Amino acid sequence: MQISREQLVQVLRTEGDNDTADKVEGDLPEQIDTDRDGDALTAAGLDRTQLMAKLAGGAFGGTLAP
Repeated sequence: MQISREQLVQVLRTEGDNDTADKVEGDLPEQIDTDRDGDALTAAGLDRTQLMAKLAGGAFGGTLAP
């Protein structure tokens, strides 16, 4: 699954998770592929399960590319 780094950062900041947002901004590419960038997401304190939970909750809206 692909998500925009900008949108992920925005959601994290909205949730008050500025430290993780800073890590994502510094360590991940503009277009995040959860498979390709799994290690970088984990290093930033996120994992695929957490991202899926955010998606299921509608945090990212309709901006995902399959």
